[in-house]
Amino acid sequence: MDVFKATCHGLIFIAFTMPISLHSQCFFFFICMLLIFRITNCFTHHAYSQCLEDQRTLLLELKNDLIFNSTRSTKLVLWNQTQDCCSLDGVECDGAGHVISLQLDEEGISGGIHNLSSLSGLRYLQKLNLADNDFGGVQIPDGILNLKNLLHLNLSDAGFGGQVPIEVSLMRRLVSLDLSSFVAYQKIENPNLKMLLQNLTELRELYLDGVTIPAKGREWCQAISSSLPELRILSLQWCSLSGPLHPSLSELHFLSVVQLDGNYILSSVPNFFANFSYLTTLSLNWCHLKGSFPEMIFQLHWTHSLHDGYPDWANSRGFIMELLQRFNPTILHAQETSIFRPQWNRLEGQIPVSFFTLERLHTLDLSHNFFNGTVQLEKFKRLHNLNYLYLSYNNLFVDTSITNTSVSMFPQLFMLGLASCNLHNFPNLINLHELESLDLSNNRITGEIPNWIWEIRNGTLTSLNLSLNLLVGLQKPYHISSSLNMLDLHSNLLQGELPLLPQYANYIDYSNNNFEKSIPLNIGNFTTDLVYLSLANNSLSEAIPTSFCNATKLQVLDLSANKLSGTIPPCLVENIKQLAVLNLGWNNISGHIPDTFSVNCDLANLDMSRNYLEESLPVSLANCKSLQVLNVGNNNIDDGFPCMLPYSLRVLVLRSNRFHGQVRCSRSWPNLQIIDIASNNFTGYLYTKNFSGMMLEKDATEKNDYIHYHRGSFGGEYYRATLKVIVKGVELKFEKIWTIFTAIDFSCNNFQGEIPDATGDLSSLMVLNLSHNTFIGTIPKALGNMTHLESIDLSTNQLIGEIPKELTHLTFLGTLNLSNNQLIGPIPSGSQFQTFSADSFQGNTGLCGFPLNISCRHTDQNDNLQRPNPYHEAINWDYVSVALGYVVGLGSILWLLFFCRSFRHKFNDQTAQVFEKIFNSKDRRKRYGGRVQRC
Repeated sequence: MDVFKATCHGLIFIAFTMPISLHSQCFFFFICMLLIFRITNCFTHHAYSQCLEDQRTLLLELKNDLIFNSTRSTKLVLWNQTQDCCSLDGVECDGAGHVISLQLDEEGISGGIHNLSSLSGLRYLQKLNLADNDFGGVQIPDGILNLKNLLHLNLSDAGFGGQVPIEVSLMRRLVSLDLSSFVAYQKIENPNLKMLLQNLTELRELYLDGVTIPAKGREWCQAISSSLPELRILSLQWCSLSGPLHPSLSELHFLSVVQLDGNYILSSVPNFFANFSYLTTLSLNWCHLKGSFPEMIFQLHWTHSLHDGYPDWANSRGFIMELLQRFNPTILHAQETSIFRPQWNRLEGQIPVSFFTLERLHTLDLSHNFFNGTVQLEKFKRLHNLNYLYLSYNNLFVDTSITNTSVSMFPQLFMLGLASCNLHNFPNLINLHELESLDLSNNRITGEIPNWIWEIRNGTLTSLNLSLNLLVGLQKPYHISSSLNMLDLHSNLLQGELPLLPQYANYIDYSNNNFEKSIPLNIGNFTTDLVYLSLANNSLSEAIPTSFCNATKLQVLDLSANKLSGTIPPCLVENIKQLAVLNLGWNNISGHIPDTFSVNCDLANLDMSRNYLEESLPVSLANCKSLQVLNVGNNNIDDGFPCMLPYSLRVLVLRSNRFHGQVRCSRSWPNLQIIDIASNNFTGYLYTKNFSGMMLEKDATEKNDYIHYHRGSFGGEYYRATLKVIVKGVELKFEKIWTIFTAIDFSCNNFQGEIPDATGDLSSLMVLNLSHNTFIGTIPKALGNMTHLESIDLSTNQLIGEIPKELTHLTFLGTLNLSNNQLIGPIPSGSQFQTFSADSFQGNTGLCGFPLNISCRHTDQNDNLQRPNPYHEAINWDYVSVALGYVVGLGSILWLLFFCRSFRHKFNDQTAQVFEKIFNSKDRRKRYGGRVQRC
């Protein structure tokens, strides 16, 4: 220790006596003082780390009180009374043996945190970390809030919920506070942000990501700037904040990190960001920013360079002393890395010239904006430290030509995104020796995929996206690198045999191309790490290889819209326990759906539509507790209604099969939004309680969502469900099934009885089709309560009475079909009803009024005329003669059938032939014409 101090004293003497700059003197002094402090602290800690008995007791009490998962715990589970408590995992003590730090993050803690006297007893505690546990949405307890000496508190994603307590404001010594929450609903509303922060004047780092803070720009900006003058890091991502940004933020002179992603700022980027002299990270994703980006922000402060090995902003002796007093050496390195990410906004104009001079920048993401003009990729070559460069999805024309191909333009670049940059050729990237991820998707690149692309980074490229181009093939010879984790070639013009799959890939998408022939029989043997595979919409033929069953990590398998035949391998749904999406629709698959769904079935989306499947639905589908979409439409399945389906169901399509019987189940599906059972043989009365989910008004978050499956780290929408639905008489394909969309189609069955009044309770329903059944009675007035209805089809039934005037209240109604019933009276007048054509009402002889050419006045006059007395009317002998002829003819045929054997045999033969033709024709129509609606 003495030797170390003597060495540092010597360095300080040299720093202030040698003829070097004041900058260098300050820097040497700063480094030596920090080293002395750290080493002294280290020696002190090791010399006096004996645990105090009361501290040991408190820690063991804490372990006994907490409820935690011993299989997930790596610290608590190892605590025991024989150990020195200062050497326990996650525990740190000061020189006197007091516990000053508890790091219990990711310990699987789920309870036992309320009113912990043991935790409150650790009064010397300075650091507490309970991040990434699960406390089930309870409010932050007093046992934590009573720790008044805390300097660092991290409760991020710990599962705390509700209002953040006002007692947080009494923790006056806090230097860093992290309450970020994306796993439970947490809010700062009453007390508001200003009250919560008013006493935390020492705070340097504030993380509230995911915490709901319903405040306007002026309110939250002033609350922070007036209370936290020393703030360095401000992270308020996805907090429901609104804008615009208030100039009071510019008073935070020491800000180095600003992260405001996912808030509704809705303004231009303010010029006062130029006042943040130490800004290193600026992240403004999804903020609804607009306008051009102010160049002045980067002209002064983001062009810092290194002199004598340290930043030039550390030239103030007073500033160095301030750092020494706080012992926070991380600030010394603040300018060594710089991040700028304003993606997913509405920024426009040309890319500011100042961006090309940010030599310290390592991350630049301008994607998903409206930047325009032509930009030369070579302009970024001054950014030697650049690791991430994303220019994707703007209105840019990126010129990728390089004047000197022998020199690497980006020596440290390992992620490059040039999607939708109007490229027509492959850029020369062979010299990017560190490149790991390349995205050239959604361009106009033609020709073949060059074989050199597989050799980037010596053949160790991990991610390649060439989708949505005009590529026709792969240049030979080629060797697809086995190091690729993600390969996306979808939506090109690629043809020929299916390319080999990278051996260790997780994500592969070859869909929407022209690949043909069969799928390699051993495809599953060499892709044991595969999680996502889509070969949809090609021309692949023959049977589904059973080797797929060896790819046990598969979560998504989409083989739809090909020419596959044969049967479904039973092991496909039995062996792959993690399979969440299985789409085999639009093929030529026959046989039946295997009844081998395991008890651990994880399926969320099962699509077997438009095949030649027969028999019944497998009972084991009930094991799939997460099933959201089941589509077996247009097959030959012969079964009753599948009441065993799980409660999670959102979409059910049984259209054009041989389902039969009543639709009456003991359970309901609270999330059901689409049910299409048209063109079957269902009978009985209509029961609506099974579809109660359509009664619910969707909340704001659900309205903006659609059915998709996301697991893993592939970004974006991992897999989104698609569906074809008959809407307004037209078959439409929904590329996204929005959770707000609701539809019932029971058409072309044999339902009977009256349409129940309870149908009107399905208040969020948008499409209702009950046509081509045998419903009787009147149209329920309660249908007028279904204010979201856009389409009603009740045609070809036996409905009577007048059209309810309540239907005119349906202001969203765009399609109405009441034709071919027995309705009478005037057609109601209303803004929507005036837009419907006469076809909507044809086949109802008793209706009158617009748009029919039948006057209701004329009808009323006819009704009011005195009807003639039938007894005074002369006999019409024409009708009598017709009736007499019918009786004579029928009597003759019956006499011949009873008394003439030869006539009876001929009659039976002819009748049998007629019925055979009818039923054979119907069977062929069901077998081969299953893709056509029955009525």
